[in-house]
Amino acid sequence: MELVLTALGLILAGGLVPLPMQRWSTGARATHIALLAAGCLTGMIGLFLTWNQEAISAFSCTWLQVLPLALALDSLTAVFLLPVFLLAPIVALYGYQYLDRDVSPWQTGAHQLCFSLLIAAMVLVTLADNLFAFALAWELMSLASYLLVLYDHEHEESRRAATLYLLFTQAGALMIFAAFGLLFQATGSFTFAQWGQAPHAVKLTAFFLALVGFGSKAGVMPLHIWLPHAHPAAPSHVSALMSGVMIKMGVYGLLRLYFLLDEPAPVLARTVLGLGMISGVLGVAYALGKHDIKRLLAYHSIENIGIILIGCGLGMLGIASHNPAMTAFGFAGGLLHVLNHALFKSLLFMGAGAIIQKTGCRHLDQLGGLMRRMPVTGRTFLTGSVAIAGLPPLNGFVSELLIYCAAFQGVRLQGPDALLAMAAILALALIGGLASACFTKVVGIVFLGEPRRPLSSPIAESGLSMRAAMIVLALACVLIGLWPEPFIRMALHGLRDLVAPAAGSPDPLGSLPENLALATRMFLAVFLLLAACRHLVYRNKPVTQGATWGCGFTRPTARIQYTGTSYAREVVEFHQPFVKIRTVHKPITKIFPGLTHYASTVEDRAEIGLHRLLVAPILRVADKLRWIQHGHIQLYIGYIVLTIAVLLLVV
Repeated sequence: MELVLTALGLILAGGLVPLPMQRWSTGARATHIALLAAGCLTGMIGLFLTWNQEAISAFSCTWLQVLPLALALDSLTAVFLLPVFLLAPIVALYGYQYLDRDVSPWQTGAHQLCFSLLIAAMVLVTLADNLFAFALAWELMSLASYLLVLYDHEHEESRRAATLYLLFTQAGALMIFAAFGLLFQATGSFTFAQWGQAPHAVKLTAFFLALVGFGSKAGVMPLHIWLPHAHPAAPSHVSALMSGVMIKMGVYGLLRLYFLLDEPAPVLARTVLGLGMISGVLGVAYALGKHDIKRLLAYHSIENIGIILIGCGLGMLGIASHNPAMTAFGFAGGLLHVLNHALFKSLLFMGAGAIIQKTGCRHLDQLGGLMRRMPVTGRTFLTGSVAIAGLPPLNGFVSELLIYCAAFQGVRLQGPDALLAMAAILALALIGGLASACFTKVVGIVFLGEPRRPLSSPIAESGLSMRAAMIVLALACVLIGLWPEPFIRMALHGLRDLVAPAAGSPDPLGSLPENLALATRMFLAVFLLLAACRHLVYRNKPVTQGATWGCGFTRPTARIQYTGTSYAREVVEFHQPFVKIRTVHKPITKIFPGLTHYASTVEDRAEIGLHRLLVAPILRVADKLRWIQHGHIQLYIGYIVLTIAVLLLVV
């Protein structure tokens, strides 16, 4: 615990120390990264030193001589802290060259401070052991991330996205603190450890209230509406940190409360599993229909949160049905996917940021042919695409296979739980297929073919620090895929200090980690062998180049290449009516037609429903109550006096 607290101090110093150095831009950025890296390295050392300790490390103090703050480091905390400490310095290194150096130095300093505050807040959220510590850390995390989304505040898109995010995060916090208030009322304690003594009905009510709050932070459907707006508006390295790490704080809060309440009711597992399947399938279906590369990646964050919830829901179902193997596979797969998603999603957002920085464009249909011009970005993005699709031999395949194993264990159950497990298998298969189709679209359109619009200047590779960050993450994806054993054991270790049947089993996973490692290495060996054979076969044969078939056009252009809409249209249409497609097209009615146009957009039904059922009625009511505001200070004082009088009568 001491090293983790020291790491916390270094991380905060990484935001404060560079503030007076902003006139020396390079030195301020380097100092920020150095202190952040030192803090995260110290924190990782602290995690590994406490890994084999049976006792839970704890720390407590009194803030402002009024509020007792309690922190604790246990196995579940360590699993969620690892991606925080691992990704923060890599993301900061990427931001060294990504951030615009022409902005105000004080804007850069404020960004670095908020970046450090966000990392420190996430560390405190996972360490919090009572209500006060959690509330302070959660609100600090929300405020810091809001300010990071607002970095490009001069653009209306950023302001609207930041405001929407703030509304959702505060509404979610209201639900979380309402759940905590119920538990405090039932137990009379602010300490998390005492909340397991609450009555059964209070536990269920508190869990479902918290599910709404934590689900909003995680981006669970239909509480995801802020996420596709915030990620495109934020700087790409901020999107990488928020999508890779911050939204997992919602998953952490949900799991922490589940184990604290010690309530293995099947309804909890079924609800989490159902939300996971809905989020996973619809998240990737919406992603297929999006053509803004960052918005597309944002919907894939929803998809992967769904995969994590499927794993955790199967683990909860294993606890409810007293099935240790199902519990172990489900939670191990879900917790490992927390780390895996942090790696490959951060990599993909960094690749998208490099593309946007060099081309000034986010729309897929205006890009093309970037693999030759940006080879490092292209190859690392391809690595992340294979990983997120759950294909061997990369890390996404490992965690999803564990979740598959949990679902196959669940097929042995009786009644509706067996049907849910079968539905989880089908959902995972559908998610994997749709994700492969989606990233085939992205990689094919963005990196292959020819540019679909004239380029104002030659496109070069991204900066050295940006390339280094992407290469490190790509290698991490390969490493976990080829040597998954220690990472699988680490994920299962997250259950050690929790009340779970799998924790008491000597080795619930058996020899699966070793066999899985052997299979991924053999797959890679066969792939390399086939590549070598192909090289030998074609080595001495002449290679000619020619134009592709122009579909009957005598003067074909690059614009007749596949577009994102045409590639994904049939797959997206299959998911109607869950996905709404709006098409604007001027039909051709003449033999010799003139100019026409065609536009197709996929609209989020949850966002449409929220606007119709909540936003529009509130705006209408507010408009009708506009007469209350007259601009007279005496009237406002009268409102205050009247409110106080009513409150006194009620009390």
